[in-house]
Amino acid sequence: MRIDIHTHAFHHRVAARAVSALNRAMNLHCEASGSLQDLIQEEEGCGMDRFAVLCCAARAGQVRAVNNFALSLRKEDARILPFGTVHPCESAWEEELDRLAAHGIGGLKLHPDYQGFGMDDPMLWAVLEACEGRFCVLFHVGSQSAFPETAPSSPQALLKLVRNFPRVDIIAAHLGGHHMWQHVAKVFAGVHCPHLWFDTSSTTSALDEKSLRSLLRLLPSDHCFFGSDWPIFHVEPELERLQRKAGLGSAQLEALLQQAASLLQHYYPL
Repeated sequence: MRIDIHTHAFHHRVAARAVSALNRAMNLHCEASGSLQDLIQEEEGCGMDRFAVLCCAARAGQVRAVNNFALSLRKEDARILPFGTVHPCESAWEEELDRLAAHGIGGLKLHPDYQGFGMDDPMLWAVLEACEGRFCVLFHVGSQSAFPETAPSSPQALLKLVRNFPRVDIIAAHLGGHHMWQHVAKVFAGVHCPHLWFDTSSTTSALDEKSLRSLLRLLPSDHCFFGSDWPIFHVEPELERLQRKAGLGSAQLEALLQQAASLLQHYYPL
């Protein structure tokens, strides 16, 4: 089962506005439209069997509306794996987890830098305790800050989180540290965390061949997933760039595409 673990999409009526806001907020230049129908068409064209659509609320007051959209995705296409969200500052986060679980959503997307909390925030701990065995949690990890000790997310903070919650299935986006890949290499060298996974989203455009190949050799190959980060990047060119820059053979690329199923089968009916 080929899976793209990392995408974002919006209803076609608001997609252009949402992508424009995303570009401004995150200093991005999205290649694709952001429309859910365009995403479905691209994933189908690349032979993807499933694709996760990650929904995230910038502010606590937006959580319910964002999760309403995640729930609506269940009716759009059986290939979509919606990830809902919570915010540690939202008092009703437990009710939101129950609501997501009751409707068959088994994944959460958390973005400390975007949502305004730190990975070391004690308010996050109760959320992760409640996720064990119920949700896999995909974290954005990495900041342009030169000081990982004070950044909202970092490889160092990720490792502490994983050690504090060793049975929570955590997916670290961007191979564990966007803009902080040198720290990933130091922090995770020789470290084995059975419930920690990594996705390749937004790495091939930023890393040269040598750095990307070195990082993929360092991280456990059976715990790495493909993520396009659509609409920031189109799916097919991202696949081609990953294969070329990482030096993957066809069998290796296929394994990377299929590995997410081993985790997601515990949280979604695949």
